[in-house]
Amino acid sequence: MAASRTIIVAGAGIGGLTAAVALADRGFRVLVLEQAPQLEATGAGLQISPNAARVLIGLGAAERLKSVSVAPDVVRVRSGATGGDLLRIPVGRSQALFGAPYWVAHRGDLQSVLLALVAERPDITLVLGARVDEYAVHPKGVTVATAGPSVAGEFNGLALIGADGLWSRVRPRLLDDDPPPRPAGRTAWRALLPAHLVEPEHRAATVDLWLGPGAHLVHYPVRAGALINIVAIAQDDEIVTGWSAPGGKDDVLKHFPESRWSPKARALLARPERWLRWTLYGRPPTRRWGRGPVTLLGDAVHPMLPFMAQGAAMAIEDAAVLADALARRPDEPEAALRDYEQRRRDRATSVQAASRRNDHIYHLGGPAAFARDLVMRAALGGDLVLNRHAWIYGWRPPAPTGPIPIPATPESS
Repeated sequence: MAASRTIIVAGAGIGGLTAAVALADRGFRVLVLEQAPQLEATGAGLQISPNAARVLIGLGAAERLKSVSVAPDVVRVRSGATGGDLLRIPVGRSQALFGAPYWVAHRGDLQSVLLALVAERPDITLVLGARVDEYAVHPKGVTVATAGPSVAGEFNGLALIGADGLWSRVRPRLLDDDPPPRPAGRTAWRALLPAHLVEPEHRAATVDLWLGPGAHLVHYPVRAGALINIVAIAQDDEIVTGWSAPGGKDDVLKHFPESRWSPKARALLARPERWLRWTLYGRPPTRRWGRGPVTLLGDAVHPMLPFMAQGAAMAIEDAAVLADALARRPDEPEAALRDYEQRRRDRATSVQAASRRNDHIYHLGGPAAFARDLVMRAALGGDLVLNRHAWIYGWRPPAPTGPIPIPATPESS
């Protein structure tokens, strides 16, 4: 066993926390460094498809997730202009088809579930207010220097995992001449409404996806049905700083004009008094994910546009494969990280490409939109679409190998 069994994870988002729990369950000590001085339940809703749900269930999150999530019966694809159904995808059959449920939840609730799992594992240390500033690689692993409002110091580990999101601080120190994320020409607005303030049809256990020219709307219940998560995305070249810039109702409605959008859709968009907005960014796929005892995970390496609802799911999958790779080769961390990267790269790239294709399909206008709607209504069918997603939803994490053997000696601390 190497001199240190500590893995350093930069970032306490969904991917970083999942990795921490998965690594601890394989016998590693984990140090999670998070630059935020406190963790807040921010963000929009997210969809936990069966491929991700299976990982979380394996980590012991099932009962907690059931208490804060909703298991939708269908994804209802609707015409933005008429409100009529184009397609109904029976995701409620996920348990039977793929062996795991399809959940929707608020990002903050999923993060809280993961934090509860972290708190139960004595081999995980979470340090807030610790921004990764630099790192140095040496024969024993890696030393990370941090700066921040509350923590500045150095931490040693066997490996460093950059799970610090789209604006990763680890990535530019790892990848030479790496360009910054590129705006995708889309702005997203999000809002949460108490369920009793919306029409009964919007409280159903359904993911509603409305498609229109240059824009789309998605909404579904979260927090066990108590809240309705609403996200509107439209073509927009304005660059917004941060994830939670204030957004006005009039600005949202401007992108969903009554000449093109159903009164039902516009009535829902008019309900929230408070909107938050952010700019969507993307990156082209990269062949290099890591070097030496350092690698990347989740949005830090393969940010997903949200049009496949797989951003969180891919980070969760990454975490499961990372833990497996390191557990299988604990004495060869660099080789283990290259194995992790090789096992994940093509799949993540394929999902990125599928997300970009859906961006185009969702936002068609004119004759192309008419043709899309006709195909959805007449040719596809919800069962066929669900089966076409089997390559995503049917993914299974590596079979557990059990905790790694660690000698109880001072050298292993």
